Amino acid sequence: MPESTESAPAPAAAAPRPAPRAGGLGQGPGRLLVTLYGVFTVAAASRSIYQLIAQYEEAPLAYVLSAVSAAVYAFITLSLVRGGEGARKAAVVCCAAELIGVLTVGTWTLLDRSAFPDETVWSDYGMGYLFIPIFLPVTGLIWLRKARRES
Repeated sequence: MPESTESAPAPAAAAPRPAPRAGGLGQGPGRLLVTLYGVFTVAAASRSIYQLIAQYEEAPLAYVLSAVSAAVYAFITLSLVRGGEGARKAAVVCCAAELIGVLTVGTWTLLDRSAFPDETVWSDYGMGYLFIPIFLPVTGLIWLRKARRES
C-alpha cells in the first residue's frame, strides 16, 4: 500500500486558562476568606450529613438548613478560588444570600426555639461557631467589593 502524504489533523488544542492575577479574589486577605469558607464547608457538610443520616427525625429543618449552609459555603469557596469577574459576581450573590440566611435563621431561633430542637450553623447568628457565620458574609461582601474596584 502506498503511504499517504496527507497528515492527520492536529487535535484541537484546549483553550488556555488564564493565569491567576496577583491580587485576585483568593489572594492577600482573600486567602483567609478561602480558608475560613473551606473550613466551614467541611464542618457544616460533615455535621449535616451525619445528622441527616442518623438523626433526621429529631430536627429535620435544622439539619437541612445546615446542609444548605454547607452548599453555600462550598460555592463561595470555589468562586473565590476560581477568581474572575463572573466568579466574583456569583460570590457576591451567595454571600448576600448567606447573610440573609444567617439573619433569618438567627432571628427565627431566638423568637421560636421550638422550631429548632437542635442547632444549625446559623442558629443564634452563629453563636455556636463564635459568631463567625455572621461576620463571614459581611467580610466576604466587603472583600468582593474591594476586589471589584481593584480589577
